[in-house]
Amino acid sequence: MATEARIVGWGHTPFGRREEDLEGLIRMAGREALDHAGIDAREVGGIWLGLFGAGLTRDGFAASLALGIDDALRFTPCTRVENACASGSAAIHAARAAIRAGDVRVALVIGAEKMTEADTPGVTKALMQAGYAPEDWGQSFPQIFARLAQGYFQAHGDRSASLARIAAKNHRNALENPLAHLRRDLGFEACNTVSEKNPLIAPPLRLSDCSLISDGAAALVLVAEDMVDDFDHAIGFRAAVQVNDWLPMSRREMLDFPGPREAFRRAYAEAGVGVEDLDFAEVHDCFTIAELLTYEAMGLAPRGEGARAIDEGWVLADGRLPVNLSGGLKAKGHPVGATGVSMHVMAARQLAGEAGGMQRAGAELGCVFNMGGSGVANYVSILERMGGRA
Repeated sequence: MATEARIVGWGHTPFGRREEDLEGLIRMAGREALDHAGIDAREVGGIWLGLFGAGLTRDGFAASLALGIDDALRFTPCTRVENACASGSAAIHAARAAIRAGDVRVALVIGAEKMTEADTPGVTKALMQAGYAPEDWGQSFPQIFARLAQGYFQAHGDRSASLARIAAKNHRNALENPLAHLRRDLGFEACNTVSEKNPLIAPPLRLSDCSLISDGAAALVLVAEDMVDDFDHAIGFRAAVQVNDWLPMSRREMLDFPGPREAFRRAYAEAGVGVEDLDFAEVHDCFTIAELLTYEAMGLAPRGEGARAIDEGWVLADGRLPVNLSGGLKAKGHPVGATGVSMHVMAARQLAGEAGGMQRAGAELGCVFNMGGSGVANYVSILERMGGRA
């Protein structure tokens, strides 16, 4: 029978416009994770790096940069993993698989991205590589998700105010996250008003509906389950599911968010739970319309009624299912390769009771949804506290 993997340590740089280069970010997050776990670098059997890359920096061959964390890591196998904006979760899944297979007993996972080395047009062009070139080339991701919002509004009515409430919620949550890129309570009115400070980027999406261009890194230490008594905390996977959908959007009914919906369905079945059992969720709000569609994909609201989850307060910090207590990609930031690892770090901190002002009292079961592209690479983890010394 395969052994399971447990999360026993984590690290996370502040997100934003960082002075550190990619190597510095990788070293910072990885060192913090090893120290938090209290594990000697010599015990690490493999390193997995989630990195989108796509020309954002000059470091195209980056996995072995992690060896700079500690000289004792020299000769440790290092692997870069890329799956667009879900590269971080893909790295976690790869490390977990290696532990379950018995190939390693201790794994270090790092997600990182240095986005501000490129200018805004350069970032836009790099991110376009996460689309389907024959159909999407020349369209930015704001334009792609604007098409989703336009279709949703045509089918279900104008939900601009609901999108503004999502943005305002996530910015308000970020006030409690000292690692977030933009810790500023913008308020509903500012998010719901087109202005010089909040222009239309791709109608109907405003600047406040779009995630941030950020630098940052996050890291996790995973170990085999029979080792957990040596650590203060052990966070387990009740489910870890990956679902990939067609790359061309023309082959999908996008308003149904089919890939995310199937990933949640499989994760609930694997974990033996439903959405009503979750205490919190960190979801992929690259654009506010993505969070709205996720409410429906995860079963929180029926198709076409996702706005109720935000309009009626279900997903607020004091609601029945808080979503993106960290501030989400919208306010915490979205350094692409780091995002999936960051989301798992934030969930692990919740379950360990180490989330500070973000803490959801009594959190026992949490969910992470990380998405690559327009609902193409979809990862859902359902996490729970499982032992440790603390």
